Amino acid sequence: MRAVTIRNLSDEVHRAIRLRAARHNRSTEAEMRAILEAAVRSEDRLRLGSAIAEISRRAGVTDADVDALEAVRDARAADPMPIG
Repeated sequence: MRAVTIRNLSDEVHRAIRLRAARHNRSTEAEMRAILEAAVRSEDRLRLGSAIAEISRRAGVTDADVDALEAVRDARAADPMPIG
């Protein structure tokens, strides 16, 4: 994990973060992490699992289809691809 030092943070901002942290039952440091994570995670980012589920719904894939695929799937590990 990386560590970040924030210099010259005003007392007002620090106090507001401490109060916000208390409302969320978190430490000030945990609250700052939550704020930073929320700031960099876009709401419209592609979520792979959700995208695959949506494609499956549109294609009409059912639980029975998935069960049938699982029943015939080869459970052995794949052989590695040859190099060169």
